[in-house]
Amino acid sequence: MSLQKTSRLNLLSFQGNIKILHITWVAFFISFFVWFNHAPLMASIRTALNLSDQEVKTLLILNVALTIPARIIIGMLVDRFGPRILYSALLAISGCLCMLFAIADDFQTMAITRFLLGFVGAGFVIGIRMIGEWFPAKQVGLAEGIYGGWGNFGSAAAAMTLPTIALMFGGDDGWRYAIALTGIIALVYSVLYYLAARDTPKGSTYFKPKKAGAMEVTSKGDFFLYIAMKAPLFLALALLTWKLGPGNLNMIPFAFAAAVYGILAILYVYQIYHIYNVNRSVFTTEIPPIHRYSFRQVAVLDLAYLVTFGSELAVVSMLPLFFTDTFGLSQVLAGLLASGYAFMNLVARPGGGLFSDWFGRKKTLLILLTGLAFGYFAMSQITSEWWLPLAVGTTMVCSFFVQAGEGAVFAMVPLIKRRLTGQVAGMVGAYGNVGAVTFLTVLSFVEPRVFFMVIACAAVVSIAATYLFLDEPEGQIAEVLPDGTVQMIDVG
Repeated sequence: MSLQKTSRLNLLSFQGNIKILHITWVAFFISFFVWFNHAPLMASIRTALNLSDQEVKTLLILNVALTIPARIIIGMLVDRFGPRILYSALLAISGCLCMLFAIADDFQTMAITRFLLGFVGAGFVIGIRMIGEWFPAKQVGLAEGIYGGWGNFGSAAAAMTLPTIALMFGGDDGWRYAIALTGIIALVYSVLYYLAARDTPKGSTYFKPKKAGAMEVTSKGDFFLYIAMKAPLFLALALLTWKLGPGNLNMIPFAFAAAVYGILAILYVYQIYHIYNVNRSVFTTEIPPIHRYSFRQVAVLDLAYLVTFGSELAVVSMLPLFFTDTFGLSQVLAGLLASGYAFMNLVARPGGGLFSDWFGRKKTLLILLTGLAFGYFAMSQITSEWWLPLAVGTTMVCSFFVQAGEGAVFAMVPLIKRRLTGQVAGMVGAYGNVGAVTFLTVLSFVEPRVFFMVIACAAVVSIAATYLFLDEPEGQIAEVLPDGTVQMIDVG
């Protein structure tokens, strides 16, 4: 069978799995539209609330912080309850939070609601499980790429449209009405998605984890690697607390910061307990080879997504203001030009998934990570002396490798262990937010030039991990049906 035939999708069908693909990427599009509705309006928000530069950067960090635990939690919930209910609930809740952010009248209220709105970023995980259920391995890379890429375009759509919508409403509160409108859209679509979506094709089994509370692993080495890879998820939240605490922004007192550190330490120990409780059998019983998977695959994808999606979240958050301050542009023009970075999602992320389907998962990811590293190095050289079209073009070329890399990462996620897809997607996705928090924290201390260079260096580390430790998916994975029989699922 030809490569073209194995990956061809009739996107004009609107039936069966194509219908599910379309309604699910639209759900993701709306979630991203809501999640980043503040970025292109930040100049207006800064003026309306008289925010300092540090307060602006704090809002950018808070926007991605809660998504770290949210993606882990949502990953577990979607594996247990299914994507239809979870996506509908997430859109409804985020729509309400969005309207609360729109009416915030001081920095503290705005910071709290922006922090809570990070919850909407977990929607991505839900769709990964949904698309994985509806598409075979030979098409899943392209399908996941379309879902992620067209959905991610929501941030570009926000940058392109919301400043103009705010002007249409007019007045000092135009930005409030524009943001509230995105919340109303999310509420309406939550109902439509619940009515139209189904968790699996007719007659298919929705495989669920055997135990709840932590991901299953299949060897002693994977058990300890899983514990180690959990630590950065908590350290990122500790980093955020440090940034907000005494000696930095002084937004929270020392006692509160100390309490948060203590709670995070307790939660990490509690998570280790759950990991042991779910996986204690690996110390007494050897898992049959047919049921094993390598957690090392998850760890490498974690790092790759930290660099790809983590950098996208960080850059999308700061790029409109970067263009405004570097080139002296208006808010509307800066938002339009900055949208070029996320605009590439329409083709880049599906392209990354398609290349992964065609030419191999590992090879594709290595090439795209290398292009990403060179792209961010080029962006680190942008100054006010640059020709503006060249700066925008450099940004878009870099973004192609960033978003195609994301597509290549999630072309592999559904091929590791079907019943754990939500949890794997949740953990990999959470690492994207770890990257965003880390990179935005770096940005709060350095100039954009150094910020871009740090991302390029992180990409080099990810390239090394991918080359040394990532294995190409091949053969089949086994899942157990409710009646005890084993079903083999092609992943090669």
